[in-house]
Amino acid sequence: MQFRRQALAKLQSPEELDLPVRFARPQGRLALSVTVLVMAAASVWAVTGSVTATVDAPAVLTHGQGSYLLQSPVAGQVTAVVARQGERLAADAPVLKVRTAEGESVVRALAAGRVSALAASVGQILTTGADVAAVEKVAHAGDPLCATVYVPAENAAAIPDRAAVDLTLPSVPAQEYGVLRGHVTAVDRTAQSAQQIAAFLGDGRLGEQFTKDGRPVAVTVRLDRSAGTRSGYAWSSASGPPFALTSMTTATASIRLADQHPVDWLLP
Repeated sequence: MQFRRQALAKLQSPEELDLPVRFARPQGRLALSVTVLVMAAASVWAVTGSVTATVDAPAVLTHGQGSYLLQSPVAGQVTAVVARQGERLAADAPVLKVRTAEGESVVRALAAGRVSALAASVGQILTTGADVAAVEKVAHAGDPLCATVYVPAENAAAIPDRAAVDLTLPSVPAQEYGVLRGHVTAVDRTAQSAQQIAAFLGDGRLGEQFTKDGRPVAVTVRLDRSAGTRSGYAWSSASGPPFALTSMTTATASIRLADQHPVDWLLP
């Protein structure tokens, strides 16, 4: 009976118009206002703001013209090594002497450059076509260094012209001397094989190392110059390391990609 009386009372006053209206509490209105403001600010930032991304990749300091592997055109025993590692050679300069069945033969440099590695020693038996030296092509002694960065192919299209690059060298403590500064000057759109990288750098090990996760794209980076550092190049610190840089030094490059608006991530 009790429930029946309650139902009849509800039918007599279905809309309960005589009850007072409850408005939102001040705390609730404040929370709603803050939420609306945050959503509005996030929407504006998503359209007008920008996010900076970088890609990290291995790099090598070179003089930009590449290297070549000098191979012995004859078979025989090495009797003398004329060139020294680090020495600059003129084209056709003697590198080593080999005793063959027909007599002594001289292995000569194919083009002018600096001997970056020697793979032959006195007494060694060579076969025809054996690698005996790696020679970096350097036109002039004062030619500046640059960096060749091997970037994953899927990131190459996102690298803008003159993108800023920071290079960390294993031999230079970044906490003390900072990172080496540079800017992108060229992006090769063709992915390179291990053989192509080895031919350019004159080092087969680097070719295998840089392609272990896929064929990368070569990006050329011009190193920023500075007259106030010992190395002659700009660093994130004021003075940089107290020594000169040499070619064929490996590094890790961080390339700044084109800025993106956050809303671009939501659009197809």
